[in-house]
Amino acid sequence: MNKTKSFKISKHIVQKAYEKVKANKGAAGIDEVSLEEFEKDLKNNLYKIWNRMSSGTYFPPPVKAVEIPKKNGGKRVLGIPTVADRIAQMVVKLHFEPKVEPYFLEDSYGYRPNKSAIDAVGITRQRCWKYDWILEFDIKGLFDNIDHELLMKAVQKHTKEKWEILYIKRWLKAPFQKSDGTKIERNSGTPQGGVISPVLANLFMHYAFDKWMKRNYPNNPWARYADDGVVHCKTLEEAENLLEALKTRFEEIGLEIHPDKTRIVYCKDDNRKGSHTHEKFDFLGYTFRSRHAKNRYGEFFVSFTPGISRKASKAIKQNVRNMKLQFRTNQEISDLASLLNPKIRGWINYYGRFCKSELVPVLKHINKALQKWVRRKYKKLNNSKARAKRLNNGSRMS
Repeated sequence: MNKTKSFKISKHIVQKAYEKVKANKGAAGIDEVSLEEFEKDLKNNLYKIWNRMSSGTYFPPPVKAVEIPKKNGGKRVLGIPTVADRIAQMVVKLHFEPKVEPYFLEDSYGYRPNKSAIDAVGITRQRCWKYDWILEFDIKGLFDNIDHELLMKAVQKHTKEKWEILYIKRWLKAPFQKSDGTKIERNSGTPQGGVISPVLANLFMHYAFDKWMKRNYPNNPWARYADDGVVHCKTLEEAENLLEALKTRFEEIGLEIHPDKTRIVYCKDDNRKGSHTHEKFDFLGYTFRSRHAKNRYGEFFVSFTPGISRKASKAIKQNVRNMKLQFRTNQEISDLASLLNPKIRGWINYYGRFCKSELVPVLKHINKALQKWVRRKYKKLNNSKARAKRLNNGSRMS
């Protein structure tokens, strides 16, 4: 290690950061340098990152602002750092995340090692059977509105490394750059799309919500995935009081509960009488509502349980439509299998975990798309039985 350097950052950690960024793939930033381009002079490019970070002279370039459509309409601004900046952010993340991770609470599930959205869905399912009411909440523009001063207080509480603090400050201030070259200065938030952003957002929410709930409402279990969360309550009055307290809490720290995505829901089942305006809610791609279920004795009953949401189902069908399978007549069934199988496995592994039958219409939609492909590719097979036989044979071959 060069003794003239201001900060002790190993070349090994820069190499490790690059390998993680490469595994995550991702698009080019404002410099239009892709991973492939970056790798053409890999040794020199990694040395530059290490040299500048070690000497304190690394300044992040502007973040490429890309608008992406939301599932419910509207657009979200995604910030795409350059490849080199993603590697630099990963260097800090590899040092900083292990320092804060042990302090995070069990029911914080978003962007954490060994935690997943399906874990949050599973624990919420169990708690809905024990608690009659649930407060579903969503924070409006969390990644855009995080207070920098409060966040840096939290950062400095968990690390004394000057270089980690220095670079996190610089990333928080790095401007957005639009496609026309216009730069947008930032005084709050952390770009959604940045490597360091998820751990910073979790750190902020750890103090803004998680610890606040533990301190003030220890008898109300909750689950949070980034800006999306649920809290379980025994009574409607308890849920209403908690909602008002939560609104006040978030206002104090510069955040706002999304009015259209926040509601109190009655977890209606066979054992719960009466009714309420809201008796279902969506959480992490699942809709929780009353459904017919069968117990181990073969008896039917009504349970409050999750199944794939309508939005998620529509999104998958649109994904399949976008592939335009029926026009891929120059390809074989094995080619389509290579394209589709990883996606189908992912959908089944996630959305098939609870109430698998709700996934059947989605799988039928995929089958219909494949049948259209068969009809176009094999026009001589003019009856459905022959088409089905051909498709089944092809599936077995793949």
